[in-house]
Amino acid sequence: MGRHSLPGQPPVALTLRKSARARRISLRISQLDGRVTLTYPKGVSESEAIGFAQSKEDWIRQHLGARPVPASVGFGETLPVEGVPRRIVPAEGRRVSLHADQVAVPEGAEARRLARFLKELARDRLIEACDDYAAMLGREYSSLTLRDTRSRWGSCSAAGGLMFSWRLILAPPEILHYVAAHEVAHLAEMNHSAAFWAQVERLFGPYKAARHWLRDNGAELHRYRFDAPAG
Repeated sequence: MGRHSLPGQPPVALTLRKSARARRISLRISQLDGRVTLTYPKGVSESEAIGFAQSKEDWIRQHLGARPVPASVGFGETLPVEGVPRRIVPAEGRRVSLHADQVAVPEGAEARRLARFLKELARDRLIEACDDYAAMLGREYSSLTLRDTRSRWGSCSAAGGLMFSWRLILAPPEILHYVAAHEVAHLAEMNHSAAFWAQVERLFGPYKAARHWLRDNGAELHRYRFDAPAG
């Protein structure tokens, strides 16, 4: 893959990808991290592909500008946890606790404390879901890890290792369960064939609404920033 930058304020970074399977030049903007990928066939020169991107610069900037504005995590702010908007408030005790419309966090390094709590909650929910789906499938997974991924919600390795974005805990429970079923289904079908989607539907049930929810709302889950001290 190559790199190029469209000049301007701000510059737009392009990831160039030459593909033997591509039939035309195309642009894709990731809803998760805003990455702009320019794909072009082998018969097209790099300069021609870049020229195509330059002709679409207004479209690129318009879509990048429509991405959710980053949000800080601190007292008084609202954060979705398991799909429910909850106001972040100071905790009376020394532990993070979840309530109907609030999440209580001890004062001091609030963002880090909250992120740690959310990761633990995500792990608990995902292990429970994956254990259930793996039992239904009659397969076992070898490990389950969490990351703050920017390009995918989950993955399944050939060795049976499952990986998930811990930010799934911000989404409604059925979305987390859909992604869990999706990755567990790969234990039987390491592809996205009709047989794979049949396994997903057998494990999870009708999945298209959950898949569309992630497509339409996934970027919103990535706008919350836990890497800086709360205000």
